[in-house]
Amino acid sequence: MQVDYIIVGFGLAGLAFAETLERQQKSFVVFNDASQQSSLVAASLYNPVILKRFTPVWDVQDQLAIALPFYKQLEEKFNESYDDQLNIFRVFTSVEEQNNWFAACDKPVLRSYMHPEVITNQNKAVRAPFGLGKVSGTGKIRNKKLLADYQEYLLQEGRLMRETFDYESIIFNGDQLTYKEMKAKQIVFCEGFGLRKNPFFKELPLNGTKGELITIHAPDLKLDTIVKSSVFVLPLGQDTYKVGATFEHTDKSSQPTENAKKELIEKLETFINVPYDIVEHEAGIRPTVKDRRPLLGRHHIHKQLTVLNGLGTRGVLLAPKMAQLLYEHLENGISLPKEVSVERFS
Repeated sequence: MQVDYIIVGFGLAGLAFAETLERQQKSFVVFNDASQQSSLVAASLYNPVILKRFTPVWDVQDQLAIALPFYKQLEEKFNESYDDQLNIFRVFTSVEEQNNWFAACDKPVLRSYMHPEVITNQNKAVRAPFGLGKVSGTGKIRNKKLLADYQEYLLQEGRLMRETFDYESIIFNGDQLTYKEMKAKQIVFCEGFGLRKNPFFKELPLNGTKGELITIHAPDLKLDTIVKSSVFVLPLGQDTYKVGATFEHTDKSSQPTENAKKELIEKLETFINVPYDIVEHEAGIRPTVKDRRPLLGRHHIHKQLTVLNGLGTRGVLLAPKMAQLLYEHLENGISLPKEVSVERFS
């Protein structure tokens, strides 16, 4: 088999690069052994505002301009709905936070998303004595459904290999390479935290941050928007809500922990006051980098090997643009921005 690209890993990064290749009529095959779960566990929110500090997400306007049409085209491709456009309401904890909100609303990037008013809470199930701030242009991508649909599509076309990739089976042949019975111009590694086991890119500073979430059933909560306080509450339908997330820098296992569940419960109960049942508890390792920027670029020796990784907590926003940047770099020789290129660590 001869293909233009081999993609290793199929979370958001792998999907975005595969779809970018498909739209450019490039041939590819995907290897995915489902060893990395962060894209499946993630809440998959897109939000232009860092709600802890009321500051804009890095490069957010360009990312949104690319990401939202990207997911819209996928909805048309599969005749499905993946983009749940939901406003976010930030719970204020003091008058000082209210004042900080109004100051942030005057900033050029933020005024498009943040509404300059304090909204009185009307939901008796939510504690918000200082009111709420509204952020628009936000929402959730139905990640699990999208990834499942795309994998089924690739499987039917014979372009998905559900097996572990064997790094030792790569043979370099000039400008191309051979992997077992396949010949390709390029391998793109989109392995998430699994990159730590990749012998070609394991030296990159991919730290990984464990995140845990719970899903609750709360018939009396009655939320149809996202609410953010010390944790977020995201409506999933049928009176279920996803609650998260934790940030753990030491534990690199993907197993849920009682400590994290306790933390989520304690934070949740500071601002909701209705009964609920926990119906699911999940954990995953986010592929985070010390400078909070993605990792894109070629191997310093084997130019046929490339990495697309480090999307961290904002994969929904970052993946479409990063896939586009990497494609233009590989196919058209356009330089990668310094802030995302792996060369910044060389």
